[in-house]
Amino acid sequence: MPWKETSVMNERLQLLGEWLTEEYSVTALAEEYGVARKTVHKWIQRYRELGVEGLRDRSRAPGHCPWAVRAEVRDRIVATKLKYPRFGPKKVLDYLRRTQPAVRWPADSTGGEILRRAGLVRKRKARRRVPGDGALFLGCDAPNRVWSADYKGEFRTGDGRWCYPLTMTDNHSRYLLLCRGLPRTTTAKTRPWMEWAFREYGLPEALRTDNGAPFASRAVGGLTLLSKWWIQLGVKPERIRPATPTENGRHERMHRELKGGTARPPARNAQAQQVRFDEFTREFNEERSHEGIGRRTPASVYHPSPRAYPAKVPPVEYTEDVTVRRVRHNGEIKWKGRLLYITSVLAQEPVGLQEIGEGRWEIRYSFHVLGELNEHSGKVIPVRTWHDK
Repeated sequence: MPWKETSVMNERLQLLGEWLTEEYSVTALAEEYGVARKTVHKWIQRYRELGVEGLRDRSRAPGHCPWAVRAEVRDRIVATKLKYPRFGPKKVLDYLRRTQPAVRWPADSTGGEILRRAGLVRKRKARRRVPGDGALFLGCDAPNRVWSADYKGEFRTGDGRWCYPLTMTDNHSRYLLLCRGLPRTTTAKTRPWMEWAFREYGLPEALRTDNGAPFASRAVGGLTLLSKWWIQLGVKPERIRPATPTENGRHERMHRELKGGTARPPARNAQAQQVRFDEFTREFNEERSHEGIGRRTPASVYHPSPRAYPAKVPPVEYTEDVTVRRVRHNGEIKWKGRLLYITSVLAQEPVGLQEIGEGRWEIRYSFHVLGELNEHSGKVIPVRTWHDK
């Protein structure tokens, strides 16, 4: 009879037991158990070499696997993950391939399996894909076309003081231009660090923000003192819709990493927290690869803008076909015998008016459209901003 599938080990033990009595020959045992004489000799030999353990089935895997990952390579992969715990398997392998190109590193899937077996891979929550930016925005097809700026959610450092991280990124390369912990979100605290970024990296074509202070307001054109300054520099303000951070998804993705990597738990004081921000900036720019830029690092893609920050902010000027009025200190202009309120943000600044229809005039500050003046009603109708939707 052949081996019984449900008790193969018992059959082998019984065969060896009968053989040990020396009452049965190999031929007789082969006939009784329905197997070849070669099989009986095999189990007798294994029993002589290993005892009862030798009767267990052996792995069918080859004794030598030429494509197996060497222990040294596995150890380096695990060590890199431990050094950069927020790197996924792809970013770990990208970092190793870039810093140690002479080593033959395994495929991404193999690296992921090595980290999974080491207990270093967490199952991610499913996230909604971030849609593309709105049609009203400039494209992000080159460095310095669009930058993003925001304040990451505030928190208290160990000494009880508030910290508001001001961040700026280049949307094409993901390069983190600025990450500075500030005690308040006022214009007075924000502008010096934005000016530092402009001096260090040059000027972008556009700067994308949310609708909160100090970046935007409910004034016509969404102007604030900060965005007025951007316009003077030739930088186009872009504002996402309220409660729609996905329209600035690349910047928000960086913020998730920033929160997990620097503020859990917070440092003991502002100085220590800034050290963390600086280290995060270096790692984010120079060591962390991004799939959106071909799995390269932001530092390998970004280059400063050719538009240098000017030594003096240039005056706002208009072409000859534009009618110019200077805004009074109280935010009004005089138009055909009437006083019309524009915004006090533009006090002492020139605004341009250009006729776009019968009794209808477009009002601009430099290139930035503020609204429409209706001569018949004497009212200024603001541009339909996101605030009004």
